[in-house]
Amino acid sequence: MRPGATASRGGAGSRAAGDERALTSVAAGDRFQGEAPGDIPRLWHVTLSVSGREAPLTEVRRALEQLAHDHPFLLTSRYAVDHAEIRYWEEARDLHDAAAVALRLWGEHRQTAGLPPWEIVGLEVIDRATYHQRIAEGYGPPPASPVGVHPF
Repeated sequence: MRPGATASRGGAGSRAAGDERALTSVAAGDRFQGEAPGDIPRLWHVTLSVSGREAPLTEVRRALEQLAHDHPFLLTSRYAVDHAEIRYWEEARDLHDAAAVALRLWGEHRQTAGLPPWEIVGLEVIDRATYHQRIAEGYGPPPASPVGVHPF
């Protein structure tokens, strides 16, 4: 087992109360000993929604642009004075890891990007096949175009 990996793949019951799940960075194609090909990283489409007290529109835009500059994986951001939505692709081994990274994104970059002190109010994480199926059937948001930071 690699450093930082957990020994158990069980649910929350396999960890002591208050213990956090250890996340590991896995390069594309890497496998843990004994893993099946299905355990290699996959792409997940993430939509993160945040909201809070009103903030000046120009500051919200500048902060989201800084976040996009710091993390070019962001596809698109939409914003208003009191809420924003960020959409991007995340490479992760499973939904749990993709969601954990997404749930940390806003808080971890609040200082460096100057993001408003808003809370996460929504999270959707779907696999690539589901995303493309929704688009083909006319459900869900249209593909992120134009890419970038835009008002609602």
